[in-house]
Amino acid sequence: MADVEMKPADEKVEEKQEGKEVPTSPPSPVAEIKSNITLIDRAVSTLEPRFTHRVLRTLTALRKRLNEQILRESISEVYPPDSSVKSSLLSLLPDADISETMDIDSTVPPAAKPPSDPVPEAEIYFRLLIIHHLLTSPSNYGKAQDLANSTVQKMQALNRRSLDPIAAKVWFAVERTYELAGELSDARPLYLAAQRTASLRHDDETQAALINRLLRSYLHYSLYDQADKLVSKTTFPASAPNPQYARYHYYLGRIKAVQLNYTEAHTHLQQAIRRAPAPKVAPGFYQAVHKLFVVVELLMGDIPERSLFRHPVLEKALSGYFDIVKAVRTGSLSNFQHTLSKHAAVFEADKTYSLIVRLRQNVIKTGIRRLSLSYSRISLRDICVKLHLDSEEDAEYIVGKAIRDGVIEGRIVHEKGWMECGGQKTGDGPEVGEMFARRIGYCLELHNESVKAMRYPLNAHRKELADAEGAREREKELAKEIQEGDLDDDDSGLGDF
Repeated sequence: MADVEMKPADEKVEEKQEGKEVPTSPPSPVAEIKSNITLIDRAVSTLEPRFTHRVLRTLTALRKRLNEQILRESISEVYPPDSSVKSSLLSLLPDADISETMDIDSTVPPAAKPPSDPVPEAEIYFRLLIIHHLLTSPSNYGKAQDLANSTVQKMQALNRRSLDPIAAKVWFAVERTYELAGELSDARPLYLAAQRTASLRHDDETQAALINRLLRSYLHYSLYDQADKLVSKTTFPASAPNPQYARYHYYLGRIKAVQLNYTEAHTHLQQAIRRAPAPKVAPGFYQAVHKLFVVVELLMGDIPERSLFRHPVLEKALSGYFDIVKAVRTGSLSNFQHTLSKHAAVFEADKTYSLIVRLRQNVIKTGIRRLSLSYSRISLRDICVKLHLDSEEDAEYIVGKAIRDGVIEGRIVHEKGWMECGGQKTGDGPEVGEMFARRIGYCLELHNESVKAMRYPLNAHRKELADAEGAREREKELAKEIQEGDLDDDDSGLGDF
């Protein structure tokens, strides 16, 4: 058989044989938009919303690569030439800027013109892309707001359940347009009406997005009572995606922190951190949650770990909060006041200034605890000097409150003007017996629960019954053989019988 001459391998195959991976270039924005429209059409035709969710996951990265030229070309290739929707979408775009150019794959031949318009969901998706593009320029904020309002009206007129995933993203864009225009409170009636409609339709995604939009609007204007009433009157959907749940827990953490419920605030903020996207994907949200998380931990009397302030995403953002943590840890009131005035603008912008002011009492308590461990008796005047308090009366009031709250052990001698600090506990008092009694009770309860939770083999008693039945049968056979005379009296086959 003659040898077959093989064709020479191309350069890519040679590089692959050498172990070198050829990097594949990402698709152009136009090709990506056309692929997303195809997925949206498939989602509508097959009633599978997972295709729409796949499209929306690329929205954050895609909107950063958009310009007028890409949007115009995408609309022109998706819609037929005589489409009225095409002309309306193109009219929403500002004049194309020649200086803005993007790498568009020109080697791919143009696709055939579709015979008819795509599904209405494609138009809403294009409107969403145009809104995000208009928000990149302050001169187009007014036009973006008008487009957002008309898009909401069009969604409500269509009334299609296949629009629900895209509608949740549209409501976020609507909030962004009103916020950048400085009219966030004007959109609140629109959110309330849409939230009632979504609740009646059991549209969980839109309902979760609208609840977060309302909470953000209330907290932006420091309307914590209204936000708390909204939380108590509504139920957040259990099927909401993780990003919406992360925002919801963050807003709940802010509400509970202002209401002095630091334990619940700490729990909600932990949930927000766990459900949040990766730090590099959403660094702004990650930083905002940790700023509030650090303050709440300080208010609870705990000191955050130092490794938290070394995180590459948080190191720069938490620099002012790290100075506050050091001041609280050392109990230096002068250092705390200096740090607070130095970073006041940052704390005001983060809306944590009012919470950080509450830490003044924690700083004083820490300082008093350090003094009580160092001195057995100290005058109130020295306490004023060391803690930088205004007068001896303030020092006496603060020390008395610390003694009453159990921060320190001691008593105030008002006639002589000093504080006598109590000795450390030796462990021989009645509290030791109570502690051991609690431990013994816990061990007994654990033993009882373990006994109750013991498992026994299934149908183990049936095996014993079968053995007893076999023994009785053998006894009957032996008795029958004895009666018939088959066995002698001296026969040892009876065994123990």
